[in-house]
Amino acid sequence: MDSATSDRPAIRTPLGRAADNGLKIVIVGGFGVGKTTMVRSVSDIRPLNTEEVMTRAGEQVDDVSAVRGKTATTVAFDFGRITLDERTVLYLFGAPGQERFWFLWDRLFTGTLGAVVLVDTRRLADSWYAIDRLEHHGTPFIVARNDFGGAAHSAEQVREALDLSESIPLIDCDARSRPSSKNVLITLVEYLHTLSSAQEAAP
Repeated sequence: MDSATSDRPAIRTPLGRAADNGLKIVIVGGFGVGKTTMVRSVSDIRPLNTEEVMTRAGEQVDDVSAVRGKTATTVAFDFGRITLDERTVLYLFGAPGQERFWFLWDRLFTGTLGAVVLVDTRRLADSWYAIDRLEHHGTPFIVARNDFGGAAHSAEQVREALDLSESIPLIDCDARSRPSSKNVLITLVEYLHTLSSAQEAAP
């Protein structure tokens, strides 16, 4: 999947002076699963990204066998913003997928409410590290299966492959679609609310 997003006019929403509540969500996953595309599709502003053109030298470092059509890659992180109301802003960070940049993930997780693990079901093994690091940090997350038109796997097969608890939401999405990406974020927020309510109810 390339980085094309659904056709829509550019949205330029100025940040109000009253906005003083910043919330942070991180989108993680393997190399080429669509993290940059998701941030780009759902952000209110033109996203900040650190994409660089992939070179022949880079092909010797990064495994591009499953993403032959990929011509650029994130080398630091992607950043987008959604204004929820006059006081509340949601900041989106897309983590780099290449193994050589994984050391940046721990910093990106700092102060994060929750995370989206974006997966390509053709390459489920690439999602293991993201889930492992999130569990290590105690960061709640959901899993979103990005639509690459590959071989279909049932939800049960994906859960078994990722050793995913039944309590963790697993949904399908198209990272190129703004409505679909918004639904992913809404699912994560609803999951966070459920966890928070359960903690408050606990003795």
